Amino acid sequence: MKKLFKQSLAVLLSATLLLTAAPFASSAAEMAPQEESVGAESGKTGDCTWTLDNTGTLTISGNGAMKDYKAYYPDSLFDTSPWGPRGGLTVKKVVIGDGVTRIGNYAFTGCTGLTSVTIGNSVTSIDRSAFSGCTGLTSVTIPDSVTSIGYEAFSSCTGLTSVTIGNSVTSIGEFAFSRCTGLTGVTIPDSVTTIDRVAFSFCTGLTSVTIGNSVTSIGDLAFRGCTGLTNVTIPDSVTSIGEEAFVGTTWYNNQPDGMIYAGRVAYQYKGTMPDNTSIIIRDGTKGIAGSAFYKCTGLTSVTIPDSVTSIGDEAFRGCTGLTSVSIPDSVTSIGYAAFYGCTGLTSVTIPDSVTRIGYQTFFGCTGLTSVTIPDSVTSIGGYAFDNTAWYNNQPDGMVYAGRVAYQYKGTMPDNTSIIIRDGTKEIAFAAFRARTGLTSVTIPDSVTSIDADAFYYCTGLTSVTIPDSVTSISDQAFSRCTGLTSVTIPDSVTSIGYEAFSRCTGLTSISVDSDNSVYDSRNNCNAIIETATNTLICGCKSTVIPDSVTSIGDSAFYGCTGLTSVTIPDSVTSIGYEAFSRCTGLTSVSIPDSVTSIGTYAFYNCTGLTSVTIPDSVTSIGSYAFEGCTGLTSVIIPDSVTSIGNRSFGYVGNFEDKIDGFTIYGVPGSAAEQYANDNGFTFIEWEDAMIGDVTGDGNITISDVTAIQCHVAELELLTEEQLSAADTNGDGEINIADATHLQMYLAEYDVVLGKQN
Repeated sequence: MKKLFKQSLAVLLSATLLLTAAPFASSAAEMAPQEESVGAESGKTGDCTWTLDNTGTLTISGNGAMKDYKAYYPDSLFDTSPWGPRGGLTVKKVVIGDGVTRIGNYAFTGCTGLTSVTIGNSVTSIDRSAFSGCTGLTSVTIPDSVTSIGYEAFSSCTGLTSVTIGNSVTSIGEFAFSRCTGLTGVTIPDSVTTIDRVAFSFCTGLTSVTIGNSVTSIGDLAFRGCTGLTNVTIPDSVTSIGEEAFVGTTWYNNQPDGMIYAGRVAYQYKGTMPDNTSIIIRDGTKGIAGSAFYKCTGLTSVTIPDSVTSIGDEAFRGCTGLTSVSIPDSVTSIGYAAFYGCTGLTSVTIPDSVTRIGYQTFFGCTGLTSVTIPDSVTSIGGYAFDNTAWYNNQPDGMVYAGRVAYQYKGTMPDNTSIIIRDGTKEIAFAAFRARTGLTSVTIPDSVTSIDADAFYYCTGLTSVTIPDSVTSISDQAFSRCTGLTSVTIPDSVTSIGYEAFSRCTGLTSISVDSDNSVYDSRNNCNAIIETATNTLICGCKSTVIPDSVTSIGDSAFYGCTGLTSVTIPDSVTSIGYEAFSRCTGLTSVSIPDSVTSIGTYAFYNCTGLTSVTIPDSVTSIGSYAFEGCTGLTSVIIPDSVTSIGNRSFGYVGNFEDKIDGFTIYGVPGSAAEQYANDNGFTFIEWEDAMIGDVTGDGNITISDVTAIQCHVAELELLTEEQLSAADTNGDGEINIADATHLQMYLAEYDVVLGKQN
């Protein structure tokens, strides 16, 4: 059966989901029982299986990961609402067996009847919102095998009174235990290095927390609103605490006014600061927390000891009385907006230890006339010095901040050519944004990075050469450069951001050096893809993606209306969100056996798409993946696919409109059949005989023989998909012997399609 799907010419789709049942229909399809016995149900979830007995015990077993579910409709594994996939059936106990490696996104979201969960010793991650809203859950033990607790993993589990975190967990994600109002105490083991933002926010019953000796950072709002929290143990390992991490806790409220320290971090100045206040940060302090002195207008000077390594986000924002600050050589990072709006600050010297100045760090420091930036600074965030006296006093033209090409100031004349000066390390955020007069730019070999939006909407730019020194091109760096006709990306580049070359509609030639080879594409290049080393490469009208590519990233070819065909190599394992969305000129795509997932909106509204092959390696097809592909009339879905999202094959328009004759071919009892039945599509069992269906009309006739003969005579060449179906004798070649083999089959000779006789 698997060989059959590889050889099949997967055809065309489209349809609509039902008006109100549609959002929930796919849930039932994805988790429909595979087999039933009295008092029990069972089914598949990713690489695993589930069994629910008549006592309400749900057992997950197998080897591998559970599947991910969706956030936007009640679509957890066992939603207990009346419209959920189990129709209100309550799950009381969950047992995750040994062999299961991952608890998927939203797996048990909203299981309000769940009171007990046992997690096997093979599980390594508990992912996004896995147990969110399980209000009946009272205790949980996370085994030592788990290394990460994901976003909202146990959020709003209001009945949870105790949690044991295993000794291998290294990170506690955002909102992981947020609003667990019944939780009274928590011990964070020494394995944990980061507590993300809002991780325990509004755990109003929490009275004490002990933070392990390996934790280095506590995120913004991590314990905000924990009104019962009176006892906090923070080790010396913590060097960074985010904004308002402990605001609203009893521990914070009980602190006297003045400078509050949390471990070795200058956490926050509490109360109203008197005018003309000088602060000396105590020796041994490792970090100044985010918003530590936010809007302390009375602060006139601060002494920072040599022990401090980081100054947090917005640490001195709005300190209008601050006239001077000495940053010691120990400091390696200065957060975003750290000195934003310090209007009284007149001079600043950045030490050699600092390599990056953050976004808006000195924005609005109107009195700042003197800035000393060392050669160590190789990156400056957007608007870091905008609206300062220093910037305002710069002449129009290219402004440099140390070794960074910071920003082009003033109105740029038409037909401007820019030569970036030697020694420059970075072209900063929005350095040339919307400078439509720019026609060419010369980038020296010293530049290592091109920051986000650097050349965004430079519509007059016609060519750019990126030197071998560049390692990263950030988000939208050349987006909407409609006049750009050619670009060469060297093999030194290891990272190209989201939509780096999107909507470069005039780009006709791009060369990408990869592994000492040159990648050439032509005509209407306007998007990017992701390679094994995180490199993103532009893709054009007729695109051959290099073998180094492992994933096609989100929005990679979004809106590439000129793209007519694409060949995806066997190295690719996933096709991301909106990867080929709105590629209206795309007529066919061959997905290799290596791909396991097709993302949400991956081929959305590809109206020209007439055929697609889904290999038996694919296990999930995201919501809306092929919605609006009005040229498709049928699709072959292998039995490897266990998850088909909402409106994966929907039709753009009225929900009740369906393309006449649309058919889903697949294996009886599979997710494909369930999906077809739930959404009113015709379902036909795919048989081995269809190997000879060269024309893709669902039948084997003399027309298929003719198609092979025309191909051999080079009168009308077959597509790659058709070639698989045309190898009727299974010898790996397409020649007149295949036409003869098929004729014998039609004449009812004793021959087998796909095999030599």
